[in-house]
Amino acid sequence: MDGPRDDPSRGRLVSVNVGTPRPIDTGSRIVETAIWKDPVEGRVRVRGVNLDGDRQADLTVHGGPNKAVYAYAIEETRLWEGELGRSLGAGAWGENLTTEGVDVSGAVLGERWRIGTTLLEVVQPRLPCFKLALKMQDPGFVRRFARASRPGAYLKIVEEGELGAGDAVVVDLAGRPDHGVDVRLVSDAMLVDHGLIPQAQAAPQLLDSLREQMAQMSS
Repeated sequence: MDGPRDDPSRGRLVSVNVGTPRPIDTGSRIVETAIWKDPVEGRVRVRGVNLDGDRQADLTVHGGPNKAVYAYAIEETRLWEGELGRSLGAGAWGENLTTEGVDVSGAVLGERWRIGTTLLEVVQPRLPCFKLALKMQDPGFVRRFARASRPGAYLKIVEEGELGAGDAVVVDLAGRPDHGVDVRLVSDAMLVDHGLIPQAQAAPQLLDSLREQMAQMSS
């Protein structure tokens, strides 16, 4: 029987993670963040711009239709565990979906995933903010995360439904856009090497907001 390791179109959902905003003391002020997310059991409804039980704190930069669901690969988390010398586990990055057997950071803009009864579409990479550094207890971690080129992927909800740990993650390879621009390239273009910007801009599915930021970076 084929499994996630020998079928590039099929992975599995390790866990579904949700959380709500909580106050965190930065040392100079109190901020609200929902980056702490915990695995939940059973089926989880995916609708609107959220998973049931999940919320974002600052809606000016988080959440919304183009950041409805955040996914991160357990394989990349394991790389981090080896580099940091400590256990992290599912949900470490504030991701809603922890996957196995899917190249999440290599997901092409516009490709679609069928998980349970939901249909999700890859939209953009995670561009880290100071709240990730707070969670990792390392003021320099935002820069480290960016340079590691393991951004994970934000997805929008194309078809609402339910999903749960253990579900297959079926990537629509036949319908994958042929521009080849993945979320890693977009992240690197914005955070590591602005020389990659023209390549990233070649994707028709690149968000206008990111396209405008790139234009400012390259001007």
